[in-house]
This record gives sequence, C-alpha cells and structure tokens, in this order.
Amino acid sequence: MRVNDTVAASARRAQIVTAAIDTIAELGYGNASFARIAKRAGISSTRLISYHFDDKAELVRAVVGAVLTEAAEHMGKRMRAAGNRTELLTAYVESNLEFIAEHPAAIRAVIEIATSARTDDGVPLVRPSDVDDPTARLATMFREGQEAGEFRAFDPVVMAVTLRAAIDAAAGTPDLDPHAYAAELVALFTRAVRKDPA
Repeated sequence: MRVNDTVAASARRAQIVTAAIDTIAELGYGNASFARIAKRAGISSTRLISYHFDDKAELVRAVVGAVLTEAAEHMGKRMRAAGNRTELLTAYVESNLEFIAEHPAAIRAVIEIATSARTDDGVPLVRPSDVDDPTARLATMFREGQEAGEFRAFDPVVMAVTLRAAIDAAAGTPDLDPHAYAAELVALFTRAVRKDPA
C-alpha cells in the first residue's frame, strides 16, 4: 500500500469515527445504524464502513479509543506542566472537566456505548480491560503522591473511585459550570489528600 493510500484510509476511518460519535450522541447506540452513520459521514454506501471496520463492535471500540486518546492528549499537556503532586491533581481535575465541557457529543457517545453497547449474551462491548482504565491511573497518581511524602495515608483506590465518580457526574449534568465545579472539586480533594502538617 502506498503512503497516500494509507493517509487516505486513515482519514476515511477518522471521518467514520467522527460520524459515529455524532450519530450515537444524537440517536443513541441502538439507533446508530451503519446507514445512519454513512449518511452523516457523507459517504455513499455502508460498504465503505464495512471496509474499514469488521462490525459495529469494532467501530464503537474505535470511537471509545479515539475519545480517550484525545482526552489523554488534552489532559497530558496540562499535567506535564505540574510542579508537584497537588498541582498534578489540580491539573487532572481541571483539564478533565474542560475536556468534558468542550466535547459534549463525544462524552455522550462514550456514556451511551458504556451503558448500552452489549453483545448478544449481554457482555459489554467495551470493558475497562479494553482501555487504559482512568481509575487505575488515578489510584497510581495518589499512591505516588503518598510515596513522595506529599499526600497523607489513605486508600488510593477509594480516593480514585470517589474522584472519578465526581468528575463523571459532570458529564451527565449539562447545565453545570465546569470551571466552578472544577474549583470546588480541586478545593475538596486537595484538602482530602493533604498531609497533616503536624
């Protein structure tokens, strides 16, 4: 395959993934047929989708992977600039909520896939083991803060689950001010993890 063919194929896949995100976000997973996705993508036939994706399961995994990759890139820029663990935690919360606010269709699509996309026997099409689990990464961040002596003793997994739940709740609350919400979460969780100066 020539380089131009590879670039064209990548662009077509990205076009289909974007159309799938918008279709799932607007119509729900169950109503997001290949025909509706093809129409939104402006392509003439569902065969073009089938050429790039074996089935709907592969397409929705690509959707989740694309959204999580974009979120990681968005958040990573802010987190790499952090000087200490408290700044890292602040950057994590603020950048995550910024991404949710700036990408509502992508977030709705991922939530719809997580809650509705199942195999015929009821197994989720996208499981935490299929992606880079954000709760596990957050627990590692808390654990490293404890090992560095910057955070107090607490269960990192419990803290990670609690913070993730608070952030994920913002995705289902469209009228929420993401900046005000982020400020409150930062204040709450930086106090929760802070090492007792005594």
